[in-house]
Amino acid sequence: MTVTDRSWRHPDAATSGIRLELIPSEVLHALARGESDAIDSPYLAGPVCSSLWRLRSEQILATPADHPWVTRLIVDPDAPTPVGVAGFHGAPDDKGMVEVGYRVDPAWRRRGYARRALEILIFEARLHSDVTTVRASISPDDAPSIALVTAYGFVANGEQWDDEDGLEIVYERDAS
Repeated sequence: MTVTDRSWRHPDAATSGIRLELIPSEVLHALARGESDAIDSPYLAGPVCSSLWRLRSEQILATPADHPWVTRLIVDPDAPTPVGVAGFHGAPDDKGMVEVGYRVDPAWRRRGYARRALEILIFEARLHSDVTTVRASISPDDAPSIALVTAYGFVANGEQWDDEDGLEIVYERDAS
């Protein structure tokens, strides 16, 4: 089963109007090239996110089918710019695992955007019968993200080394 490029909306529209919008490939590639005018967000177009854009640009060039799954803009209809990004690291692997990722602009943190984005990602994972496991890999020093994922039933299932981020604790939960 494939995921579509439609907006991913919060499963409870009465609770939240937050949505995850697909980033057009030309915008993603422009961001990877460092074109800061490609998006109306100094944070997302800045150096903190530059390696993310290069990684995702290379990924969708190599595996175009991953594009609808990967990093999307977190859009709040009441905010003037995207407040962050969230998505999966790619399409489900051969065991049915997808890994979530999210990043909120510091100017917009502590307002529930990461929580709402995670709820949308879990909901999207449930819609796809080929997804059985949802994973989050988090730095052991990132207490807010650890608290967030454990509140949604993620359980520590080991650790791994990420060349960019260092030590990460792997958390997983059933997609259902």
